[in-house]
Amino acid sequence: MMNISGLAYVVAETTDVAQWKQYAEGVLGMMTAPSPDGGLYVRMDERQFRFAVQPGSRNAYVVSGWEVTTRADFDAALRVLNDAAVDVVMGDAAHCRLRCVQQVATFKDPSGNRHELVWGFRSDFAHFASPAGVSRFVTGNIGMGHTVLPAPDFDKTAAFFTQVMGFGLSDLLNFQPAGPDGPTLPIHFFHCNNGRHHSLALAGFPVESGCVHVMVEVENMPEVGRAMDRMQAHQVQQTATLGQHTNDRMTSFYMRSPSGFDIEYGYGGAVIDWQEHVVHEFTRVSLWGHDFSIGQPSAAA
Repeated sequence: MMNISGLAYVVAETTDVAQWKQYAEGVLGMMTAPSPDGGLYVRMDERQFRFAVQPGSRNAYVVSGWEVTTRADFDAALRVLNDAAVDVVMGDAAHCRLRCVQQVATFKDPSGNRHELVWGFRSDFAHFASPAGVSRFVTGNIGMGHTVLPAPDFDKTAAFFTQVMGFGLSDLLNFQPAGPDGPTLPIHFFHCNNGRHHSLALAGFPVESGCVHVMVEVENMPEVGRAMDRMQAHQVQQTATLGQHTNDRMTSFYMRSPSGFDIEYGYGGAVIDWQEHVVHEFTRVSLWGHDFSIGQPSAAA
């Protein structure tokens, strides 16, 4: 199996690059710079980018970028994908320059989500200076955060990530949005080779934007509160109230990004010792808060 070290970046498509720039700087508190494809690099640490925003005809999430730390791990991962009969496209020089990496390989999971495997990031190591005064985002050796992807072909997709990509199951939720007599929608949470509770979650239903949400983490609770103030000042749609999750203990709120998927903005996520962790099914999403009904059309009407 692969030795994935973390979520390196995500790629979003937008019909309005200028709107994304305003959102990234003014609400998220991240730095931006033009990218070679006419889009935007969004920076939250010393990496050249963590969000790559590409211009296009739709607003959507398009790629999850997964990192391995060495060329040997990259080559080993390619062999794993080949043995699993996964269709892999190697990136050319232009694609590598766009992603600021030594090599990139693109493939899809059984639900059609697009992924990129990369190693060897290129960076100028310029100091991160948030235009909104955010002190620091929690990244480093636990990756940029986590992503929650739609997986209508759930069993095959979950097996792909555990048996091919090398992820471990952190815990799971059997979501029953219509109550105990309604259908059960699985949401499973997966970790890779770092201590973040989950770098990936799979939701057993389709999502129009291509992603349920992406989580970014700051280093203290006042930064979360200030981000909520910026969200309100910029009239960004809030999609869940402040709350604390049961599984990863993240205290966070949710808001809509210009590409249609949500951003979870949080603090205090658990870092796990996987030798001590016990996988469990949790029956409550949050210890307190996190009213997701505010993001529904009926609530906004």
